[in-house]
Amino acid sequence: MTTDTARTLRQIVGAPNTPSPLDKAVLVLIDLQREYTDGALRLSGVNAAVERAAELLAFARANGVPVIHIVHHTAAGAPVFDPTGPLAEIIPAVAPREGEPVIVKKLANAFAGTGLQEVAHDTGRSEMIIAGFMTHNCVSSTARSAVDHGWRVTVVASATATRDLPDGKGGVVPAADIQRGVLTGLSDSLAVVVEDVRDWG
Repeated sequence: MTTDTARTLRQIVGAPNTPSPLDKAVLVLIDLQREYTDGALRLSGVNAAVERAAELLAFARANGVPVIHIVHHTAAGAPVFDPTGPLAEIIPAVAPREGEPVIVKKLANAFAGTGLQEVAHDTGRSEMIIAGFMTHNCVSSTARSAVDHGWRVTVVASATATRDLPDGKGGVVPAADIQRGVLTGLSDSLAVVVEDVRDWG
């Protein structure tokens, strides 16, 4: 199949492929924590992704889009996301402002066992813009769950990132391949995937 004939399910059914209107959207920033910039889970291209996330956050604030921050916590003394250590902190460039809720999760899906659905619903918005870390894990899990919870989802690709992973056969799958595959999969039927804030024109 060529690029001339390959189509997403969204294209086949005629679903709109424009990003979430800002007056209908809530922004959910997932796990923008120092574990990914300074810890054991440093991501490929993470500095650029943080810059794009900061741009997205500023763009949302300037346009009156409610912002919800998600953080991942494990247990005190855990190898990653120890809530008592500095690496569980939100990266300063994307730190919450007063009044912006911060929701703590313990699973990949930010809806699981948290109040995210209620907090997001209380904004009166119907669409969800998602960015953060890691693309293949918490971003994908949360985007898929958001659809199940009735949200139309936009994922901002440049404000996400992942890392190289072992393939289980003695090799390594590069982060760029994982990033491309996960975002392509989401864009088939579950989410509108845009590159950055310029996609809002």
